Amino acid sequence: MRNDVRELRLSSGLSQRELGGVLGVSRQTVNSIETGRYDPSLPLAIAIARHFDRAVEEIFHVED
Repeated sequence: MRNDVRELRLSSGLSQRELGGVLGVSRQTVNSIETGRYDPSLPLAIAIARHFDRAVEEIFHVED
């Protein structure tokens, strides 16, 4: 699954550590999501979407 987390985080001026703190996860988790090594749980995906005021589908994209 592709995602736009890195782009959204950078445009908001947040570090991975800062975003992780807001979401209650580690910097490593944010990094793993951004690099596509980890697909977040549904509650975490919703928290990310809410933080950036977007729909989950606007951030996470299923690759065909």
